[in-house]
Amino acid sequence: MRVVAKLDGTLVDPEAPLLRPDDYSVQRGDGVFETIFVVNRRTREFDPHLARLARSAALLDMPPVDVPAWERLSQIVIDAWPWDTHPEMGLKLIYTRGPEYGDGTPTGFAMGIPIPDSTIACRRDGVAALTLDRGYSTDLTDRAPWLLLGAKTLSYAVNMAATRYAKSQGAQEVIFTAADGTVLEGPTSTVVIAKDRTLTTTPPPLGILEGTTQAALFRAAEAAGWKTKVEPMTVEDLTSADGLWCVSSVRLITRVHTLNGTPLRDFTPLHQEISSLYEAAYA
Repeated sequence: MRVVAKLDGTLVDPEAPLLRPDDYSVQRGDGVFETIFVVNRRTREFDPHLARLARSAALLDMPPVDVPAWERLSQIVIDAWPWDTHPEMGLKLIYTRGPEYGDGTPTGFAMGIPIPDSTIACRRDGVAALTLDRGYSTDLTDRAPWLLLGAKTLSYAVNMAATRYAKSQGAQEVIFTAADGTVLEGPTSTVVIAKDRTLTTTPPPLGILEGTTQAALFRAAEAAGWKTKVEPMTVEDLTSADGLWCVSSVRLITRVHTLNGTPLRDFTPLHQEISSLYEAAYA
């Protein structure tokens, strides 16, 4: 089940061709995207996702994001989704530089997709994760802005390769590290730990994407009396933490129960508490 609509609001057949062969997204991954979680017609963190889409497009020197147009487009897809049979949806917003031999008009479309069973299983059962070297230092964002480390681009080949490698080693998730061992992020998630009633995540300036789900979790935790920190972490911090999660829009608050082949301490009650805090924000 999929629902696809173009930026002009036209619903199209999800099985029909949509992109030109010379679109920069096809040739070079030159574009940006967001994935928004929608439950029973209600979006989660919709405005932060649109803001991040606009920031990513600006980093790529693309035409400014027409926020009202994307809001209308998103609602068209939401309205067309079969909520009676599929109460959850991933809403993907894709914005590319457009065709190489076009008139300079960018390409934009939205796609509603079902949540995979594998994702639901990870939410329920947790995941085993590997730490993998991302291959750059933590000061690279400032030294090499052309690498677009803070943008959510369509160039996810390395991220997907890392995920496939993890699966070949019996794990379901990856936690990237910098050259000095600093914890970065997952291929499609933000890393969060708990220690002494404090939640901590990596600062985005170290070369990671600013997490929308992580920000929502931190707001909910602070309202419940937790402390939060945004500061560098090491792999040792992950192994000694009271709890470790990889959080994202559709996988939500996914606990990591095994790291680099070693089971972590059982923190089921803490996981239930953190997940409940997050869900309560949308009740």
